[in-house]
Amino acid sequence: MADYKKIMLAVDLTEESNAVADRAVTLARFFEADLHLVHVIEPLSLAYGGDVPMDLSAVQEQIQDQAKSHMKDFGARLEIDQTKQHLIFGRPESEIHRVADEEGADLIVVGSHGRHGLALLLGSTANGVLHGASCDVLAVRVGKPE
Repeated sequence: MADYKKIMLAVDLTEESNAVADRAVTLARFFEADLHLVHVIEPLSLAYGGDVPMDLSAVQEQIQDQAKSHMKDFGARLEIDQTKQHLIFGRPESEIHRVADEEGADLIVVGSHGRHGLALLLGSTANGVLHGASCDVLAVRVGKPE
């Protein structure tokens, strides 16, 4: 197995992110690698297909403010410098790939609920990250398998 120099920890900032982070921190220490943190906020217009007949900008701003606060606290707990924290808008899978490529990550660590069948086909961020990444991906099982 090759040594990892830069590890990208992709989280959704839920409680389950702690288990994923623990694994990423352990790997970063073992390999003496830089650890980056990425969280992607999916715009509400993408999540709802743009079919919501109301202005969601105030809600989107509230989501962004909350994510900034959670990201800062999460990153501080993991001792990840703010220059290595990436809070981005867009589609999670493509933005995680983009940031990992830009930062030269050689491993992406992401949480997975272990979905299968129809739930997997309908969209798992971990699955999307796995299938489009230009580097290794570690999917850490979180929660109960469905």
